[in-house]
Amino acid sequence: MGYRYLFGPVPSRRLGRSLGVDLVPHKTCSLNCIYCECGKTTHLTTERAEYVPTTEIIAELTDYLSQKPGLDFVTFSGAGEPTLHSRLGHIVEFLKQQFGHYKIALLTNGTLFYQPELRQEVATIDVILPSLDAADDQTMKRINRPHRQITAAQLISGLIELKKIQTGVMWLEVFIVPGINDHPDHIQKLRHAIHQIQPDLVQLNSLDRPGTEHWVAGATLPHLQSIAQQLDWPTEIIARFPQQKRSSVHRDDIEAAILEMVRRRPATADDLSQMLGLQINEVNNYLSHLLTAGAIQSRQMERGLFYWAKAV
Repeated sequence: MGYRYLFGPVPSRRLGRSLGVDLVPHKTCSLNCIYCECGKTTHLTTERAEYVPTTEIIAELTDYLSQKPGLDFVTFSGAGEPTLHSRLGHIVEFLKQQFGHYKIALLTNGTLFYQPELRQEVATIDVILPSLDAADDQTMKRINRPHRQITAAQLISGLIELKKIQTGVMWLEVFIVPGINDHPDHIQKLRHAIHQIQPDLVQLNSLDRPGTEHWVAGATLPHLQSIAQQLDWPTEIIARFPQQKRSSVHRDDIEAAILEMVRRRPATADDLSQMLGLQINEVNNYLSHLLTAGAIQSRQMERGLFYWAKAV
């Protein structure tokens, strides 16, 4: 069965072997972050709707998970904001009832948790990973470029209320862009918000892939370590991908699998080797063919040569 809404499993820096579930069309989001590895937002919205058919998502999950793959998480992520899908709660309930031995994660920008009904839908998810890059509207507009209805205070309030009712854990990501949100005043505002939200863990991140805006640069490790100390909260700095176990689910359509992954976010040949359980020379052969065919493009970054799919 070819999968339209599932991708991976991918090696995640935070979640181990993670099966991705894409719930909205590419770049349908409530933010248009300057650092987003998926490119510019093409549909900036806060409207929740059934953007892709729930029945098809459930059919794909049933087909894949029935093979009993070795996974650490089933993760709602992709190239848009998953909480925009109006039947997210229904899919969570399905997974809990039918495949309850798999943990669920939600990668989200956190902007819609001001809605009580959404907080109830996600309350039983094992790990929720929201973002908070700025604690004031001015900085938020510079780094996240949100929909006009979104405010920093609203985002923070929604996370505070979610933390009160969730049964799992919350890992709050703070993405640092030097020169935008790393001034001591900004860090102190973030510190105050974090102490109000009380996440189980703060995860500091910075750019290591091509971002939406070419001028965005990554922070140095010493700078992130300094920020972590200033936050005065349990904090880790997200490192590079760890070595992952090989996939237990064989994929015959390797080129299609590679395109599934790089269509959503850039990856190096080494990343793809770990995701697909292939030797690096095999992956390079597929990448060479896709480059020649004009299906993908590449860009040299500090961590290596990244590949991503050309827009169609």
